[in-house]
Amino acid sequence: MGAKKKEVYATVEVIAAKKEVDNTSLDAAQKKYAKEKLKEQGDHVVFGDLGVLNFVVLAKSKQDYKGAEKLRKTGAAITKKLNDAKLSNVLVKSISKNDDALYIVEGMALSNYQFLKYFSDKKKKANSLENILVEEGNISSKKTAEMWSVVEAVLKARDLVNEPQSYLSAPQLSVEIQEMGMYAGFDVTVLDQAKIESLKMGGLLAVNKGSVAPCTFNILEYKPKKAKNKKPLILVGKGVVYDTGGLSLKPTANSMDFMKSDMGGAAVVAGTLQAIAKAGLNVHVIGLIPATDNRPGGDAYAPGDVIKMYDGSTVEVLNTDAEGRMILADALAYAKKYDPELVIDFATLTGAAMRAVGSHASVVMGSADEKVFNRLSEAGNEVYERQARMPFYEEYGEEIKSQIADIKNLGGPTAGAITAGKFLEHFTDYPWVHMDIAGPAWVTSPKGYFTFGGSGVGVRMMFEYLKNY
Repeated sequence: MGAKKKEVYATVEVIAAKKEVDNTSLDAAQKKYAKEKLKEQGDHVVFGDLGVLNFVVLAKSKQDYKGAEKLRKTGAAITKKLNDAKLSNVLVKSISKNDDALYIVEGMALSNYQFLKYFSDKKKKANSLENILVEEGNISSKKTAEMWSVVEAVLKARDLVNEPQSYLSAPQLSVEIQEMGMYAGFDVTVLDQAKIESLKMGGLLAVNKGSVAPCTFNILEYKPKKAKNKKPLILVGKGVVYDTGGLSLKPTANSMDFMKSDMGGAAVVAGTLQAIAKAGLNVHVIGLIPATDNRPGGDAYAPGDVIKMYDGSTVEVLNTDAEGRMILADALAYAKKYDPELVIDFATLTGAAMRAVGSHASVVMGSADEKVFNRLSEAGNEVYERQARMPFYEEYGEEIKSQIADIKNLGGPTAGAITAGKFLEHFTDYPWVHMDIAGPAWVTSPKGYFTFGGSGVGVRMMFEYLKNY
């Protein structure tokens, strides 16, 4: 996108005020029409003539977050019109200095995403739009490059989530992450099954017992020479590449169907590392991604088992479908060795989170300072990836106490997202945030700049947070 400048067949001219219509490339009649239309509908006007489309978009500078989101959706609407018209190139330019035009470009690029790898007629199904060009001058070239870094990482995260487990096993996920590291410039260390066994990561190994594919533990690190933070910030991502529920088998309809997306947290972490490394942010970040699938075969772990975890804690297993917290627990305990400034984990962890807030927000909780939650919320609003803060009272922790082990991996019939968070808290001793992205991580029907499948939610929010860290 924007790498090769071919002949341009469409233009998007962005104005900051209606009077700037006079400075566009429109002719006199079109300018008059544009002013009238902008007065009526207030966002954008389309002109078409002999296969050529030209757009004028009103984007006032310094938008609030709701205004920015409206511009992204306008960009998505423009992309649809361009693809409907079978056009392949578009140039976006701002009539006056206005970096908010990039919200339009962001929406255009995100909405143009397709996952066509497994279609035999992928060329026929492919969108016509190939190049989105941004004219330099009135739009910051630095911010444009930064935006492309983030968009590219989001699209990669979507690819990872959309890949079926027939391709994306835990070892293959590690290969994908290594390739991302080589491309963007961050280090990747992959711990194999033997190393994981030597470390006695009981949670990860237990979940992996029913699988024929080995588990992996991935350590990603981006450490610029002039990092702002003396202690690393650690991101932990759930990497369950496919979740059958194990012996606590899920029903297929509307439950197991899309469980290839259960590694959405891993996609957030890998995508964020790619974005910040490509953009060259001055912040030291480590990513930890435990990866496996969860199956009922072989010597699968079973309800009633007691598992000894990496940190020595014992866990009574009451439900093998509560596997995400088992592998995250080992990763959260492993994070202690880095003496982190802050740890944030991402996981499609509970159906309870989705039932609580739907698909429009991620559920958050944890032990970090209030300022951290406020800044995460601000970053989320900025990119319209909003968060719903849950109570995290100590009484919820009573629900995961076991009669035969230190804790159990399932709470009571209510507040499931919170008791899952309390389980994870047991393995932390540092400032920590848990983000359950079960609701927004998977899109069942296209809407705005979100296409069907993996959303890549979390990457843009974390980039925004780290950019201002």
